[in-house]
Amino acid sequence: MTKRTKELLRQYAEKYERAFPSPDPSEFLKTAEGANNQEATAFVAACLSFGSIEQFMPKIQQLIEWAKGDMDSWIRRGTFKRKVRPDACRCFYRFVTHAHLYAFLCTYQLVMREHGTLGEYVRGNGDGTGLGAVKAICAAFADSGVGYLVPVSASSACKRICLFLRWMVREPPVDLGLWKGFVDRGSLIMPLDAHVLKQARKFKLLAKESATMATARKLTAIMAEVFPGDPLRGDFALFGHGRVGEDATERP
Repeated sequence: MTKRTKELLRQYAEKYERAFPSPDPSEFLKTAEGANNQEATAFVAACLSFGSIEQFMPKIQQLIEWAKGDMDSWIRRGTFKRKVRPDACRCFYRFVTHAHLYAFLCTYQLVMREHGTLGEYVRGNGDGTGLGAVKAICAAFADSGVGYLVPVSASSACKRICLFLRWMVREPPVDLGLWKGFVDRGSLIMPLDAHVLKQARKFKLLAKESATMATARKLTAIMAEVFPGDPLRGDFALFGHGRVGEDATERP
């Protein structure tokens, strides 16, 4: 990696960490009150953050409205069953039916009842690393049949779980920092999707790799050279300037 590329990445990270393009699902975290509610809102928002942002943002907002702003209690107490029924024919969002959503929320409720919060589950079943946390979350939902929402294996890029972990581990004002005491920030893995891959190729950081966990970890290692101890600052650099359509060769 050239000195110029490192300089550009640092400049983009500085720019978009301070002013991330809107709309973005992280905006829902700022309106949630209480640590448990922030965690639950973040996880649900992350799991639904796929496809067009113009389409999934209203779906996340719909769930928050059904929960009356208290996602944690809505799931923990099972109140979601008044709105979400196990109906396989009724679509909620794209290929996610109400039956998928119901199974997802039931599994999440079980995690809450057995461990208190998803964070406490990860604390007890992870190994203190980002990859360990990804594997633990995948394992918790592996038998629920909701692979559309939570990957069944950590062999895929697990972009949405990695994004959720960024929110949970990195500190405010950008992220929440709720899990910073038991997951190492330096071990977090880049949330990798088609947009980030495209920007990584423009910067000549990657060649023709596909969106797998191996590629995500490779890109993370590259970002760690630029941002030691905090590689996910690179998420702001790549995803941020990709969102606004800037060319990778331009200075901000």
